[in-house]
Amino acid sequence: MKVVVCGASGLIGTALRERLVGLGHEVVQLVRREPTEPGQVRWDPARGELDVAALTGVEAAVNLSGAGVGDKRWSPGYQREVLASRTEPTRTLAEALARLDPRPSVLVQGSAIGVYGHRGEEVLTERSSPGSTFLADVVVDWEAAARPAQDAGIRTAFARTGLVMAPGAGAFGKLLPLLRLGLGGPLGDGRQWWSWITLEDEVSALVHLLTADVEGPVDLTGPAPARNAELTRELGRAFGRPTVLPVPAPALRVVVGGFAEEVLASQRVLPEVLLGSGFRFRHADATAAARWLADEVG
Repeated sequence: MKVVVCGASGLIGTALRERLVGLGHEVVQLVRREPTEPGQVRWDPARGELDVAALTGVEAAVNLSGAGVGDKRWSPGYQREVLASRTEPTRTLAEALARLDPRPSVLVQGSAIGVYGHRGEEVLTERSSPGSTFLADVVVDWEAAARPAQDAGIRTAFARTGLVMAPGAGAFGKLLPLLRLGLGGPLGDGRQWWSWITLEDEVSALVHLLTADVEGPVDLTGPAPARNAELTRELGRAFGRPTVLPVPAPALRVVVGGFAEEVLASQRVLPEVLLGSGFRFRHADATAAARWLADEVG
């Protein structure tokens, strides 16, 4: 299969590209600079520029473009960047795919469980309504930007990714250095639900969605969400480190700014659609996930 991948240089994108190549697929990587390797195609999503002819023969697309929500403090300028870095590439790619003849069969569009906002003890699925936070609004606009592909009849699956367990990734990237020093502990009161997924299962799920007969929102989270305190405890066991010192919410807000609200938010998400499509997780609970992460870090 010939697959175009956007955001292929990020954490998830790099792992996905390697997996696809390993499975024998041909990968076309969209880049914003002059191409330096075979299979790279230059585009400028901010200007809506993408040479449709360069995508001739593409059978599927995966779009993971977007600035990291936890990379910088949430100034008004960075909030605008977070939104634009998602909607502009999505709209540019969706419009280009819609103009292809023949069109690709599927677009796996990056998304996030941030769409649900802070929901306490509520069990959330793909049928749940959006929340009212900044990230929830971003995700709504992000998914809407893929409308040209949907209108053209391209099966579009919105991969609503949870907290990815991987070295250097999002909330775990901020937690692991503290944990390895023996300073990690529950964030805030630790009662918030964290809907996590290991990087290995994330990539497997994205590959699965290329051929699974599903469309619309798909939650990419492990089947057993855990409270932050429980997950932190399992990580401590896997790394052989204590996790008794909590990180107070005010201190977390000072360190990471607006992103702290997402780290402290409670989202108890179940991947109903993914499981219903036949996907099987390698790491189905917090214990297995923590051990995998500790092995990856080494």
